[in-house]
Amino acid sequence: MSTFDSTKTRLQTLLNSIVTGEIQLPDFQRGWVWDDEHIRSLLVSIARAFPVGAIMLLEAGGDAKFKARPVEGVDPTQATLDKLKKLLLDGQQRLTSLTQVLIFKQPVQTHDSKKKLVQRYYYIDIETALLGPEHYENAIISIDADRIQKQNFGRDVKLDLSTPEKEYEHFYFPCNQILNSDVWEQGLNKCHPDKFGRYMEFRCQVLNEFRSYDLPIIELNRNNKKEAVCLVFEKVNTGGEPLTVFELVTASYAADNVNLRDEWFGNSQEKIEGIQAHLRKQRLLREVQPTEFLQGLTLLYTLEKRQQDLKASKTGKQVTGVTAKREAVLSLPVDAYQKWEQSLTQGYWKAAKFLRQESFFSTGDLPYRTQLIPLAAVMALLGDRWLEPKIHEKSPVGSGAVSLANCTAGQLKLAWLWIFKSLLTGLRTVRKNLQLFGMLTFNLHV
Repeated sequence: MSTFDSTKTRLQTLLNSIVTGEIQLPDFQRGWVWDDEHIRSLLVSIARAFPVGAIMLLEAGGDAKFKARPVEGVDPTQATLDKLKKLLLDGQQRLTSLTQVLIFKQPVQTHDSKKKLVQRYYYIDIETALLGPEHYENAIISIDADRIQKQNFGRDVKLDLSTPEKEYEHFYFPCNQILNSDVWEQGLNKCHPDKFGRYMEFRCQVLNEFRSYDLPIIELNRNNKKEAVCLVFEKVNTGGEPLTVFELVTASYAADNVNLRDEWFGNSQEKIEGIQAHLRKQRLLREVQPTEFLQGLTLLYTLEKRQQDLKASKTGKQVTGVTAKREAVLSLPVDAYQKWEQSLTQGYWKAAKFLRQESFFSTGDLPYRTQLIPLAAVMALLGDRWLEPKIHEKSPVGSGAVSLANCTAGQLKLAWLWIFKSLLTGLRTVRKNLQLFGMLTFNLHV
């Protein structure tokens, strides 16, 4: 069964859906960042009927739940969650830019070539545009919020478009009237009827391109799983800074009213300390990253699932593998996070205490920081039993296996040496490091 559909949709229809709140952004999308040059280039491309790329949407209401927010500039009191029908996965920068320029009447807040924050209105020089499509780049301009263009270090006025009458006089068309120019046309015909014929040529040549412009749409249906949606988003989101697993999981949990950002980083206003601040009280734990913490939780969750599968007499591929791969972390349920979060936090503290006994005092003393992940997960399972000074016992599971249910301080040291030696002898990748936990928990008979 296909997981997506493809079609074309009129630009104006898309923008109207954004304003009404039918199309919103998943909260893991970063903010709108396009600068003035990108915006003008986009307007030129549409005026020339050039393709500007496909838009990817996700049908709302499926298993892939993400907290949603309106596109930047849209009134949140109008674009409420009950109106949400589709989430915008790819095309945010283009559609936000077009909404800001073509729909809203206030100036667009963007950046100039020097990264300076500016407020701009966009206009088309009608006479220049009528010279032909090759002149559109010069015809489409942006102007400051006061709609006055100055020169000679701001002393002289070069172009004044501060009132509709001056727009008619200088024959510059405001881009926020492109999709509905009735009022502007009436004003032009009243003030300068002699220009109306030329304007109608401009309307047919330029404005109609915007009004008839279709965008290709790829729409993922609601049956797509959350991890699949995240993977698709990462594949198509090649223009910006890649999102971390933590950011994607944060957006997913927000749909269940769990603020993962506050839980990790804390919130002084809500008097939430945060896991990060708590861990950083230990020198060895100051560099633990939020994604690493989620990997530890995923190890514990998949181990629990494996135990349940074995108890249910499942075999082969029916048995869940103990893993902390990216896909597994993205599919970590919120209830599993809530179940294991406190235990893993304590596990990290116990791991730090254990390592100090082994003469490790900072993260720099470890060959790889990710060694802490499986060790903290093991500590979360052991609790205070790691302090019990019992004699090392062999498990009947296999050669060299240790029963974690009866694991002692001596056994834990043996497990730690196993991890440490494996890393020193070549298992240096995060994936291999996390596999060690799987081997430990399988052979240690948790």
